[in-house]
Amino acid sequence: MTPALRETLVAVASQASDAADPWWIIGSAAVALVGGAVANVGDVDLLMSPADAFRFLRRVGSVCVRREPDPLFRSDIFGTWNDPPLTVEVFAGFCYFSSGSWRPVWPITRVGVAVENQMLFVPSAIELKALLLGFGRAKDMARAALMPA
Repeated sequence: MTPALRETLVAVASQASDAADPWWIIGSAAVALVGGAVANVGDVDLLMSPADAFRFLRRVGSVCVRREPDPLFRSDIFGTWNDPPLTVEVFAGFCYFSSGSWRPVWPITRVGVAVENQMLFVPSAIELKALLLGFGRAKDMARAALMPA
């Protein structure tokens, strides 16, 4: 894990520690947290409930933004936090399009991973891999292939 990723994850854990609802790190940072050999994590994806995402973004001095329509992904709430070394993208009401319908992303599993005495949460390795495969993009398929067996 790079120093930039470590510092960013510690900052996220600190700012999300009082969330009322479950939250997860997903994407390439989650692959790294479960032991996948990710060469480059460009940002940290934080999935939260709408109320927690709104409070998180307000607390860190960011705002919810409207994203351009995307044929594969949508979020009810989206914002970025740019103070840590890596950008943190905060999602709530996150869905992806697959097999002709929108599929909500709200993991069933939640595994704690400690980084410098801060607790972060990711879906189980099996659920994370299925999620990445469901996204269907080449970069997500490559990340899924990096997951430990």
